[in-house]
Amino acid sequence: MMMGTAAGVAAGVALPGFLGGRLAVSGGFTAPAEAADGSAAASIRVYSAEKGNYVMIQTVVKTKEEWKKSLTPEQYHILREKGTERAFSGKYDRHHEHGVYRCAACGLDLYRSEEKYDSGTGWPSFTAPIAPSNVVTRPDNSFFSQRTEVLCPRCGGHLGHVFDDGPKPTGKRYCMNSAALQFVPTAK
Repeated sequence: MMMGTAAGVAAGVALPGFLGGRLAVSGGFTAPAEAADGSAAASIRVYSAEKGNYVMIQTVVKTKEEWKKSLTPEQYHILREKGTERAFSGKYDRHHEHGVYRCAACGLDLYRSEEKYDSGTGWPSFTAPIAPSNVVTRPDNSFFSQRTEVLCPRCGGHLGHVFDDGPKPTGKRYCMNSAALQFVPTAK
């Protein structure tokens, strides 16, 4: 069952989540996004495209071995080891269908197709996330450069980076790895 489908159930109900994780919907507290990096699941408040509103869900916590079983080698390298796919190699770079892009590791809604644009960089690019709470950013000073890393707040997966060279109205370019995303078509 996909995250968006389960998000509409009654408070306090736990359901099997995407790729074998657990999903619990509750009316409880909102934990910091960093909880996804911890050893215990925590509640977070995120936007659900299916519900058209904010919902409470549990973070997804798995061992290294569990992640390796549920992700492809490429997805594991990108999402768990902060890798990057080659430019122009990803399946969503020139993808133009209408729908929602979700985290490939946990199914969290991340971006709408309406926010996607061709940045010419070779990676799928978006002007904004589906909601500010559905992504987490933090400084990334690796490879002798200063960038801003984008992570999934539900599972802590590395999605890509955000830059300040995007089009109006946000001026942002959320440059994502296709392997970190899962596309779900929706009606216009």
